[in-house]
Amino acid sequence: MFRNSALLQCAFFLLSSPLTTTAQISETWLRANEQRVLQEFQQLLSIPNVASDTANIGRNATKLVEMMQARGIRTKLFQTPGAPPVVFGELDGTSSARTLAFYAHYDGQPVDRADWQTDPFDPVRKGDRIYARSASDDKATIIAMLAALDAMKAAGQRPASSLKFLFEGEEEAGSPHLATILREHAAELRADLWLICDGPVHQSGRQQVYFGARGTTGMEVTVYGPSRELHSGHYGGWAPNPALMLAHLLASMRDENGRVTIAGFYDGVTPLTALEKKALADTPTVDADLRQELALGRQENPGRKLEDIVNEPTLNVQGIRSADTGKLARNVIPAIATANLGIRLVKGIPVKQSQDAVIEHIRKQGYFVTEDDPTPEVRKAHPKVAKVNRRGGGYPASKTPMDLPIARQVVAAIAKARGPVVEAPTLGGSVPLFMFEQELRTPFLGIPIANHDNNQHAANENIRLQNLWNGVGTMAAIMMMR
Repeated sequence: MFRNSALLQCAFFLLSSPLTTTAQISETWLRANEQRVLQEFQQLLSIPNVASDTANIGRNATKLVEMMQARGIRTKLFQTPGAPPVVFGELDGTSSARTLAFYAHYDGQPVDRADWQTDPFDPVRKGDRIYARSASDDKATIIAMLAALDAMKAAGQRPASSLKFLFEGEEEAGSPHLATILREHAAELRADLWLICDGPVHQSGRQQVYFGARGTTGMEVTVYGPSRELHSGHYGGWAPNPALMLAHLLASMRDENGRVTIAGFYDGVTPLTALEKKALADTPTVDADLRQELALGRQENPGRKLEDIVNEPTLNVQGIRSADTGKLARNVIPAIATANLGIRLVKGIPVKQSQDAVIEHIRKQGYFVTEDDPTPEVRKAHPKVAKVNRRGGGYPASKTPMDLPIARQVVAAIAKARGPVVEAPTLGGSVPLFMFEQELRTPFLGIPIANHDNNQHAANENIRLQNLWNGVGTMAAIMMMR
Protein backbone atom coordinates (compact mmCIF):
# COMPACT_ATOMS: atom_id res chain seq x y z
CA MET A 1 0.00 0.00 0.00
CA PHE A 2 1.05 3.57 -0.63
CA ARG A 3 2.21 5.23 2.58
CA ASN A 4 -0.55 7.15 4.36
CA SER A 5 1.87 10.02 5.10
CA ALA A 6 2.16 10.68 1.39
CA LEU A 7 -1.61 10.63 0.98
CA LEU A 8 -1.98 13.04 3.89
CA GLN A 9 0.58 15.37 2.34
CA CYS A 10 -1.21 15.32 -1.00
CA ALA A 11 -4.56 15.88 0.73
CA PHE A 12 -3.08 18.81 2.61
CA PHE A 13 -2.02 20.43 -0.66
CA LEU A 14 -5.48 19.91 -2.10
CA LEU A 15 -7.46 21.01 0.95
CA SER A 16 -5.27 24.03 1.69
CA SER A 17 -6.42 25.79 -1.50
CA PRO A 18 -9.75 27.61 -1.79
CA LEU A 19 -9.87 26.43 -5.41
CA THR A 20 -9.67 22.76 -4.60
CA THR A 21 -11.70 23.02 -1.41
CA THR A 22 -14.57 24.06 -3.69
CA ALA A 23 -14.09 20.78 -5.51
CA GLN A 24 -14.02 18.91 -2.17
CA ILE A 25 -11.15 16.71 -3.28
CA SER A 26 -10.66 14.92 0.00
CA GLU A 27 -8.19 12.72 1.75
CA THR A 28 -11.00 10.17 2.00
CA TRP A 29 -11.23 9.91 -1.78
CA LEU A 30 -7.49 9.55 -2.20
CA ARG A 31 -7.22 6.79 0.38
CA ALA A 32 -10.29 4.96 -0.89
CA ASN A 33 -9.18 5.03 -4.52
CA GLU A 34 -5.42 4.67 -4.32
CA GLN A 35 -5.33 1.03 -5.36
CA ARG A 36 -7.81 1.55 -8.19
CA VAL A 37 -5.70 4.40 -9.59
CA LEU A 38 -2.53 2.33 -9.37
CA GLN A 39 -4.21 -0.69 -10.96
CA GLU A 40 -5.36 1.36 -13.94
CA PHE A 41 -1.88 2.90 -14.18
CA GLN A 42 -0.32 -0.56 -14.19
CA GLN A 43 -2.63 -1.72 -16.99
CA LEU A 44 -1.63 1.22 -19.16
CA LEU A 45 2.08 0.78 -18.43
CA SER A 46 1.88 -2.90 -19.36
CA ILE A 47 1.20 -2.13 -23.02
CA PRO A 48 4.45 -1.68 -25.00
CA ASN A 49 4.50 1.76 -26.57
CA VAL A 50 7.38 2.32 -28.98
CA ALA A 51 5.95 4.41 -31.84
CA SER A 52 7.15 1.98 -34.52
CA ASP A 53 5.32 -0.93 -32.86
CA THR A 54 2.09 -0.39 -34.76
CA ALA A 55 0.03 -3.13 -33.10
CA ASN A 56 0.83 -2.18 -29.53
CA ILE A 57 0.55 1.54 -30.20
CA GLY A 58 -2.96 0.81 -31.41
CA ARG A 59 -3.64 -1.06 -28.16
CA ASN A 60 -2.51 1.97 -26.20
CA ALA A 61 -4.87 4.22 -28.12
CA THR A 62 -7.77 1.82 -27.60
CA LYS A 63 -7.05 1.66 -23.87
CA LEU A 64 -6.95 5.45 -23.60
CA VAL A 65 -10.28 5.79 -25.38
CA GLU A 66 -11.78 3.27 -22.96
CA MET A 67 -10.37 5.13 -19.94
CA MET A 68 -11.55 8.52 -21.17
CA GLN A 69 -15.04 7.37 -22.09
CA ALA A 70 -15.40 5.91 -18.60
CA ARG A 71 -15.08 9.53 -17.36
CA GLY A 72 -17.71 10.85 -19.74
CA ILE A 73 -15.16 12.37 -22.10
CA ARG A 74 -16.31 12.48 -25.71
CA THR A 75 -13.50 10.83 -27.65
CA LYS A 76 -12.35 10.21 -31.19
CA LEU A 77 -9.17 9.15 -32.96
CA PHE A 78 -7.40 11.44 -35.39
CA GLN A 79 -5.91 9.15 -38.02
CA THR A 80 -3.15 10.10 -40.45
CA PRO A 81 -1.59 7.57 -42.88
CA GLY A 82 1.64 6.18 -41.47
CA ALA A 83 1.14 7.70 -38.03
CA PRO A 84 -0.05 6.30 -34.68
CA PRO A 85 -3.57 7.38 -33.70
CA VAL A 86 -3.92 10.67 -31.86
CA VAL A 87 -6.50 10.36 -29.09
CA PHE A 88 -8.74 13.42 -28.75
CA GLY A 89 -11.34 14.12 -26.09
CA GLU A 90 -13.71 16.86 -24.96
CA LEU A 91 -15.46 17.49 -21.64
CA ASP A 92 -17.83 20.36 -20.90
CA GLY A 93 -17.21 22.55 -17.89
CA THR A 94 -19.52 24.72 -15.82
CA SER A 95 -18.66 27.59 -18.15
CA SER A 96 -18.02 27.65 -21.86
CA ALA A 97 -16.29 31.02 -21.64
CA ARG A 98 -12.86 29.42 -21.44
CA THR A 99 -11.38 26.25 -22.91
CA LEU A 100 -8.23 24.63 -21.59
CA ALA A 101 -6.53 21.95 -23.68
CA PHE A 102 -4.18 19.32 -22.23
CA TYR A 103 -1.45 17.60 -24.26
CA ALA A 104 0.59 14.52 -23.35
CA HIS A 105 2.09 11.65 -25.31
CA TYR A 106 1.51 7.97 -24.73
CA ASP A 107 4.47 6.60 -26.69
CA GLY A 108 7.86 5.97 -25.11
CA GLN A 109 11.53 5.69 -25.99
CA PRO A 110 12.83 2.37 -27.36
CA VAL A 111 14.13 -0.05 -24.73
CA ASP A 112 17.12 -2.34 -24.45
CA ARG A 113 15.82 -4.93 -22.02
CA ALA A 114 19.37 -5.98 -21.14
CA ASP A 115 19.88 -2.59 -19.46
CA TRP A 116 16.78 -2.85 -17.28
CA GLN A 117 16.68 -4.44 -13.85
CA THR A 118 13.11 -5.57 -14.56
CA ASP A 119 10.88 -5.98 -17.61
CA PRO A 120 10.18 -2.41 -18.83
CA PHE A 121 6.58 -3.35 -19.64
CA ASP A 122 5.88 -5.24 -16.42
CA PRO A 123 5.50 -2.39 -13.90
CA VAL A 124 7.22 -3.02 -10.59
CA ARG A 125 6.71 -1.20 -7.29
CA LYS A 126 9.97 -0.61 -5.38
CA GLY A 127 9.69 1.51 -2.27
CA ASP A 128 7.99 4.76 -3.16
CA ARG A 129 8.40 4.39 -6.94
CA ILE A 130 6.94 2.49 -9.86
CA TYR A 131 9.41 1.35 -12.55
CA ALA A 132 8.34 0.92 -16.18
CA ARG A 133 8.83 2.55 -19.56
CA SER A 134 6.76 5.76 -19.69
CA ALA A 135 6.01 5.61 -15.97
CA SER A 136 7.04 9.26 -15.87
CA ASP A 137 7.15 10.24 -19.55
CA ASP A 138 4.12 10.64 -20.00
CA LYS A 139 1.66 8.04 -18.77
CA ALA A 140 1.70 9.25 -15.15
CA THR A 141 0.46 12.64 -16.32
CA ILE A 142 -2.44 11.07 -18.19
CA ILE A 143 -3.42 9.08 -15.10
CA ALA A 144 -3.18 12.23 -12.95
CA MET A 145 -5.58 14.08 -15.27
CA LEU A 146 -8.14 11.28 -15.19
CA ALA A 147 -7.83 10.79 -11.42
CA ALA A 148 -8.43 14.51 -10.89
CA LEU A 149 -11.66 14.21 -12.89
CA ASP A 150 -12.70 11.19 -10.82
CA ALA A 151 -12.15 13.05 -7.55
CA MET A 152 -14.16 16.04 -8.71
CA LYS A 153 -17.00 13.83 -9.91
CA ALA A 154 -17.08 11.97 -6.59
CA ALA A 155 -17.52 15.34 -4.87
CA GLY A 156 -20.33 16.30 -7.25
CA GLN A 157 -18.20 18.89 -8.99
CA ARG A 158 -17.36 19.68 -12.60
CA PRO A 159 -14.40 21.48 -14.16
CA ALA A 160 -14.81 25.24 -14.26
CA SER A 161 -13.52 25.41 -17.84
CA SER A 162 -14.36 23.32 -20.86
CA LEU A 163 -11.58 20.80 -21.34
CA LYS A 164 -9.92 19.22 -24.34
CA PHE A 165 -7.36 16.43 -24.35
CA LEU A 166 -4.85 15.44 -27.02
CA PHE A 167 -2.69 12.34 -26.47
CA GLU A 168 -0.06 11.78 -29.16
CA GLY A 169 1.57 8.45 -30.05
CA GLU A 170 4.88 9.45 -31.68
CA GLU A 171 6.39 12.32 -29.68
CA GLU A 172 9.47 10.26 -28.89
CA ALA A 173 9.92 9.72 -32.63
CA GLY A 174 10.01 13.48 -33.24
CA SER A 175 6.27 14.12 -33.81
CA PRO A 176 6.61 13.97 -37.62
CA HIS A 177 2.84 14.05 -38.19
CA LEU A 178 1.69 16.32 -35.36
CA ALA A 179 1.75 19.56 -37.37
CA THR A 180 -0.46 17.98 -40.04
CA ILE A 181 -2.92 16.73 -37.42
CA LEU A 182 -3.09 20.12 -35.71
CA ARG A 183 -3.64 21.83 -39.05
CA GLU A 184 -6.34 19.42 -40.23
CA HIS A 185 -8.26 19.56 -36.94
CA ALA A 186 -7.60 23.18 -36.00
CA ALA A 187 -11.29 23.99 -35.48
CA GLU A 188 -11.80 21.14 -33.00
CA LEU A 189 -8.53 21.96 -31.22
CA ARG A 190 -9.31 25.62 -30.64
CA ALA A 191 -8.64 26.63 -27.03
CA ASP A 192 -7.64 29.61 -24.91
CA LEU A 193 -4.53 27.90 -23.58
CA TRP A 194 -2.69 24.66 -24.28
CA LEU A 195 -1.16 22.90 -21.27
CA ILE A 196 1.77 20.72 -22.30
CA CYS A 197 2.03 18.09 -19.59
CA ASP A 198 5.48 16.66 -20.28
CA GLY A 199 8.78 16.87 -18.43
CA PRO A 200 9.99 16.91 -14.80
CA VAL A 201 9.29 19.20 -11.86
CA HIS A 202 12.21 21.30 -10.67
CA GLN A 203 15.17 19.51 -9.06
CA SER A 204 14.29 21.24 -5.78
CA GLY A 205 11.05 19.23 -5.74
CA ARG A 206 8.84 22.26 -6.31
CA GLN A 207 6.13 22.25 -8.94
CA GLN A 208 7.52 23.78 -12.11
CA VAL A 209 5.72 25.70 -14.82
CA TYR A 210 7.64 26.31 -18.01
CA PHE A 211 6.84 29.02 -20.55
CA GLY A 212 8.89 27.59 -23.39
CA ALA A 213 10.99 24.66 -24.50
CA ARG A 214 14.18 24.33 -26.43
CA GLY A 215 14.03 23.08 -29.97
CA THR A 216 15.98 20.05 -31.03
CA THR A 217 17.92 18.73 -33.96
CA GLY A 218 20.98 16.61 -34.51
CA MET A 219 23.10 14.70 -36.94
CA GLU A 220 25.10 11.54 -37.35
CA VAL A 221 28.73 12.03 -38.39
CA THR A 222 30.81 9.17 -39.81
CA VAL A 223 34.51 9.47 -40.64
CA TYR A 224 36.53 6.96 -42.64
CA GLY A 225 39.90 5.25 -42.40
CA PRO A 226 41.01 2.19 -44.39
CA SER A 227 38.52 0.31 -46.54
CA ARG A 228 38.70 -2.62 -44.09
CA GLU A 229 39.91 -3.08 -40.54
CA LEU A 230 43.70 -3.49 -40.38
CA HIS A 231 46.10 -5.24 -38.01
CA SER A 232 47.21 -2.53 -35.57
CA GLY A 233 50.72 -3.93 -35.34
CA HIS A 234 51.35 -4.03 -39.06
CA TYR A 235 49.67 -0.71 -39.89
CA GLY A 236 49.43 1.29 -36.65
CA GLY A 237 51.05 4.72 -37.02
CA TRP A 238 50.75 4.53 -40.80
CA ALA A 239 47.05 4.07 -41.67
CA PRO A 240 44.80 6.90 -40.38
CA ASN A 241 42.67 5.78 -37.44
CA PRO A 242 39.07 7.06 -37.81
CA ALA A 243 38.36 6.67 -34.08
CA LEU A 244 41.14 9.12 -33.30
CA MET A 245 40.14 11.36 -36.20
CA LEU A 246 36.60 11.53 -34.84
CA ALA A 247 37.87 12.23 -31.30
CA HIS A 248 39.90 15.18 -32.58
CA LEU A 249 36.96 16.43 -34.65
CA LEU A 250 34.54 16.31 -31.72
CA ALA A 251 37.07 17.94 -29.39
CA SER A 252 37.36 20.83 -31.83
CA MET A 253 33.64 21.58 -31.42
CA ARG A 254 33.67 22.47 -27.70
CA ASP A 255 36.19 23.70 -25.17
CA GLU A 256 36.85 21.95 -21.86
CA ASN A 257 34.25 24.04 -20.07
CA GLY A 258 31.45 23.08 -22.46
CA ARG A 259 31.38 26.27 -24.53
CA VAL A 260 30.68 25.45 -28.19
CA THR A 261 33.51 26.73 -30.38
CA ILE A 262 31.74 26.35 -33.72
CA ALA A 263 31.61 29.69 -35.55
CA GLY A 264 28.09 31.13 -35.61
CA PHE A 265 26.63 28.56 -33.23
CA TYR A 266 25.23 31.21 -30.87
CA ASP A 267 24.31 33.75 -33.55
CA GLY A 268 20.75 35.03 -33.34
CA VAL A 269 19.88 33.98 -29.78
CA THR A 270 16.86 36.02 -28.64
CA PRO A 271 17.85 37.92 -25.46
CA LEU A 272 16.00 37.13 -22.25
CA THR A 273 13.37 39.61 -21.10
CA ALA A 274 13.50 41.32 -17.71
CA LEU A 275 10.78 38.96 -16.40
CA GLU A 276 12.70 35.92 -17.62
CA LYS A 277 15.91 37.13 -15.98
CA LYS A 278 14.06 37.66 -12.71
CA ALA A 279 12.52 34.18 -12.92
CA LEU A 280 15.98 32.65 -13.35
CA ALA A 281 17.35 34.66 -10.43
CA ASP A 282 14.43 33.47 -8.25
CA THR A 283 14.94 29.80 -9.16
CA PRO A 284 16.36 27.72 -6.28
CA THR A 285 20.02 26.86 -6.81
CA VAL A 286 20.48 23.09 -6.99
CA ASP A 287 23.88 22.73 -8.67
CA ALA A 288 25.79 21.58 -5.58
CA ASP A 289 23.10 19.03 -4.68
CA LEU A 290 23.04 17.70 -8.24
CA ARG A 291 26.83 17.31 -8.32
CA GLN A 292 26.55 15.27 -5.12
CA GLU A 293 23.65 13.18 -6.46
CA LEU A 294 25.37 12.48 -9.77
CA ALA A 295 28.88 11.93 -8.34
CA LEU A 296 30.34 14.78 -10.37
CA GLY A 297 33.66 16.28 -9.44
CA ARG A 298 33.00 19.32 -11.62
CA GLN A 299 30.43 20.87 -13.89
CA GLU A 300 30.74 22.42 -17.32
CA ASN A 301 30.40 26.18 -17.59
CA PRO A 302 31.69 26.63 -14.01
CA GLY A 303 30.21 29.42 -11.96
CA ARG A 304 26.90 29.40 -13.82
CA LYS A 305 23.57 27.93 -12.70
CA LEU A 306 22.06 25.00 -14.55
CA GLU A 307 19.02 27.14 -15.39
CA ASP A 308 21.23 29.70 -17.13
CA ILE A 309 22.72 27.02 -19.39
CA VAL A 310 19.27 25.66 -20.22
CA ASN A 311 18.47 29.02 -21.80
CA GLU A 312 21.32 28.70 -24.30
CA PRO A 313 21.86 26.35 -27.26
CA THR A 314 23.99 23.31 -26.51
CA LEU A 315 25.83 20.61 -28.46
CA ASN A 316 25.96 17.13 -26.99
CA VAL A 317 27.75 13.96 -28.09
CA GLN A 318 25.04 11.33 -27.60
CA GLY A 319 27.09 8.32 -28.56
CA ILE A 320 30.23 7.12 -30.32
CA ARG A 321 30.92 3.82 -32.03
CA SER A 322 34.05 2.40 -33.67
CA ALA A 323 35.17 -1.24 -33.74
CA ASP A 324 34.61 -2.92 -30.33
CA THR A 325 35.54 -2.76 -26.65
CA GLY A 326 35.51 -5.09 -23.68
CA LYS A 327 35.52 -8.79 -24.47
CA LEU A 328 35.09 -8.07 -28.19
CA ALA A 329 38.06 -5.70 -28.41
CA ARG A 330 40.53 -6.61 -31.15
CA ASN A 331 43.98 -5.34 -32.16
CA VAL A 332 42.72 -3.42 -35.18
CA ILE A 333 42.63 -0.03 -36.80
CA PRO A 334 38.90 0.57 -37.34
CA ALA A 335 37.51 1.23 -40.79
CA ILE A 336 34.97 3.84 -39.68
CA ALA A 337 33.89 5.79 -36.61
CA THR A 338 30.46 7.30 -36.01
CA ALA A 339 29.09 9.83 -33.53
CA ASN A 340 25.54 11.00 -32.90
CA LEU A 341 25.30 14.70 -32.10
CA GLY A 342 22.33 16.26 -30.32
CA ILE A 343 21.67 20.00 -30.55
CA ARG A 344 19.27 21.88 -28.29
CA LEU A 345 18.03 25.15 -29.73
CA VAL A 346 16.71 28.33 -28.15
CA LYS A 347 14.47 31.05 -29.54
CA GLY A 348 16.08 32.81 -32.48
CA ILE A 349 18.07 29.90 -33.89
CA PRO A 350 16.52 27.96 -36.81
CA VAL A 351 17.16 24.25 -37.17
CA LYS A 352 18.97 24.54 -40.51
CA GLN A 353 21.23 27.34 -39.27
CA SER A 354 22.55 25.20 -36.43
CA GLN A 355 23.07 22.17 -38.67
CA ASP A 356 24.80 24.25 -41.31
CA ALA A 357 27.15 25.74 -38.71
CA VAL A 358 28.25 22.26 -37.62
CA ILE A 359 28.75 21.07 -41.19
CA GLU A 360 30.79 24.15 -42.09
CA HIS A 361 32.94 23.55 -39.01
CA ILE A 362 33.61 19.99 -40.16
CA ARG A 363 34.71 21.33 -43.55
CA LYS A 364 37.04 23.80 -41.86
CA GLN A 365 38.77 20.88 -40.16
CA GLY A 366 39.79 19.64 -43.61
CA TYR A 367 36.98 17.19 -44.29
CA PHE A 368 35.22 16.55 -47.56
CA VAL A 369 31.56 16.35 -46.47
CA THR A 370 29.03 14.13 -48.21
CA GLU A 371 25.48 13.04 -47.44
CA ASP A 372 25.98 9.65 -49.09
CA ASP A 373 28.21 6.67 -48.40
CA PRO A 374 31.51 7.65 -50.04
CA THR A 375 32.77 5.51 -52.91
CA PRO A 376 36.37 4.20 -52.89
CA GLU A 377 37.17 6.88 -55.46
CA VAL A 378 35.90 9.64 -53.14
CA ARG A 379 37.83 8.24 -50.20
CA LYS A 380 41.04 8.09 -52.23
CA ALA A 381 40.56 11.60 -53.60
CA HIS A 382 40.34 13.31 -50.18
CA PRO A 383 42.61 13.07 -47.11
CA LYS A 384 39.62 13.22 -44.78
CA VAL A 385 36.01 12.29 -45.57
CA ALA A 386 32.92 12.71 -43.38
CA LYS A 387 29.38 11.59 -44.09
CA VAL A 388 26.77 13.73 -42.35
CA ASN A 389 23.18 12.59 -41.90
CA ARG A 390 20.91 15.40 -40.72
CA ARG A 391 18.56 12.87 -39.08
CA GLY A 392 15.27 14.17 -40.39
CA GLY A 393 15.43 17.81 -39.35
CA GLY A 394 14.06 18.63 -35.89
CA TYR A 395 12.06 21.63 -34.72
CA PRO A 396 12.73 25.11 -33.31
CA ALA A 397 12.31 26.49 -29.81
CA SER A 398 9.13 28.28 -28.78
CA LYS A 399 7.99 30.54 -25.92
CA THR A 400 4.97 32.10 -24.27
CA PRO A 401 5.34 35.57 -22.67
CA MET A 402 5.65 35.29 -18.90
CA ASP A 403 3.20 38.15 -18.33
CA LEU A 404 0.35 36.61 -20.37
CA PRO A 405 -2.79 37.06 -18.18
CA ILE A 406 -4.16 33.52 -18.54
CA ALA A 407 -0.69 32.12 -17.79
CA ARG A 408 -0.55 34.19 -14.60
CA GLN A 409 -3.95 32.75 -13.60
CA VAL A 410 -2.69 29.19 -14.03
CA VAL A 411 0.47 29.86 -12.02
CA ALA A 412 -1.59 31.43 -9.23
CA ALA A 413 -4.01 28.50 -9.14
CA ILE A 414 -1.20 25.96 -8.91
CA ALA A 415 0.63 27.97 -6.25
CA LYS A 416 -2.49 28.02 -4.03
CA ALA A 417 -2.79 24.26 -4.30
CA ARG A 418 0.88 23.26 -4.28
CA GLY A 419 2.90 26.06 -2.71
CA PRO A 420 5.73 28.07 -4.33
CA VAL A 421 6.07 27.45 -8.06
CA VAL A 422 9.31 27.55 -10.05
CA GLU A 423 8.69 29.55 -13.21
CA ALA A 424 11.07 28.48 -15.96
CA PRO A 425 11.40 30.62 -19.10
CA THR A 426 12.54 27.51 -20.97
CA LEU A 427 12.46 23.78 -20.27
CA GLY A 428 15.80 22.05 -20.75
CA GLY A 429 14.26 19.28 -22.81
CA SER A 430 12.39 19.62 -26.08
CA VAL A 431 8.70 19.19 -26.77
CA PRO A 432 7.03 20.31 -30.03
CA LEU A 433 5.50 23.50 -28.64
CA PHE A 434 6.19 25.47 -31.80
CA MET A 435 3.61 23.35 -33.62
CA PHE A 436 0.85 24.54 -31.31
CA GLU A 437 2.05 28.12 -31.70
CA GLN A 438 2.43 27.83 -35.47
CA GLU A 439 -0.65 25.77 -36.40
CA LEU A 440 -3.18 26.78 -33.74
CA ARG A 441 -2.00 30.31 -32.90
CA THR A 442 -2.63 29.49 -29.26
CA PRO A 443 -0.42 30.24 -26.23
CA PHE A 444 0.85 27.35 -24.12
CA LEU A 445 2.31 26.50 -20.74
CA GLY A 446 4.25 23.45 -19.64
CA ILE A 447 2.89 21.66 -16.55
CA PRO A 448 5.11 18.66 -15.69
CA ILE A 449 4.63 16.35 -12.70
CA ALA A 450 7.47 13.77 -12.86
CA ASN A 451 10.35 13.65 -10.37
CA HIS A 452 13.60 15.02 -11.78
CA ASP A 453 15.44 11.72 -11.18
CA ASN A 454 12.96 9.60 -13.14
CA ASN A 455 15.50 8.13 -15.63
CA GLN A 456 13.53 9.64 -18.48
CA HIS A 457 14.60 8.11 -21.83
CA ALA A 458 16.92 5.70 -20.01
CA ALA A 459 16.75 2.25 -18.42
CA ASN A 460 14.77 1.83 -15.21
CA GLU A 461 12.47 4.78 -15.84
CA ASN A 462 10.30 5.47 -12.80
CA ILE A 463 7.73 7.74 -11.20
CA ARG A 464 7.83 8.67 -7.54
CA LEU A 465 4.35 8.02 -6.19
CA GLN A 466 4.24 11.30 -4.31
CA ASN A 467 4.76 13.06 -7.64
CA LEU A 468 1.80 11.17 -9.05
CA TRP A 469 -0.44 12.22 -6.17
CA ASN A 470 0.86 15.78 -6.30
CA GLY A 471 0.08 15.70 -10.01
CA VAL A 472 -3.56 14.92 -9.24
CA GLY A 473 -3.67 18.07 -7.13
CA THR A 474 -1.98 20.14 -9.80
CA MET A 475 -4.37 18.99 -12.53
CA ALA A 476 -7.40 19.50 -10.30
CA ALA A 477 -6.31 23.03 -9.42
CA ILE A 478 -6.06 23.93 -13.12
CA MET A 479 -9.33 22.28 -14.05
CA MET A 480 -11.18 24.10 -11.24
CA MET A 481 -9.52 27.46 -11.91
CA ARG A 482 -12.10 30.24 -12.26
